[in-house]
Amino acid sequence: DGPHVLASLLGKPLCTVERVTLRWSVRPVDLPEAGVWVGTGSPRLPDWLRPFGGQALAAFDDVGDYLAGVGIKRHDQFVHEISVGTEPRACGLGLARRLVAQAARHILDQGRIPTYQHTLDNIASSRVAAAAGFPDRGWSALTLSDEGSPLLNPRKRFSHPAGVSGTGK
Repeated sequence: DGPHVLASLLGKPLCTVERVTLRWSVRPVDLPEAGVWVGTGSPRLPDWLRPFGGQALAAFDDVGDYLAGVGIKRHDQFVHEISVGTEPRACGLGLARRLVAQAARHILDQGRIPTYQHTLDNIASSRVAAAAGFPDRGWSALTLSDEGSPLLNPRKRFSHPAGVSGTGK
């Protein structure tokens, strides 16, 4: 099994290697804003958004319950990656694509490039990315994820009940 062999060669036999689609946008779709910026320590946000630090972009229902949110990974001074998750009851409302486009505009306004990645088999995340203005340019990357760490393992991090798409992984 190629990915297992690669993880072993890297000295990480318990890790998972996955190929992801890597996307970026310089022109996110002009969709209506769907969320508000909230400190990641807010009790209104789910736990998966806390490790991003700073602020998360979140959509809430009429009574203030969380529906969907975006966290931003600040890889360096040039590239910030968008991660998105939607509660199952809010799927199909277009919140994920609107939040991703809104976050992308925010990142561009800061002079940085917004990126978005998802596993090849995550069709929902692929659709969100395309609808928000992140075209598939044929770029991919390999990720190495620690099976024991929900912070490093995208499948664990975004397999929470709200994880429809997540960094899209």
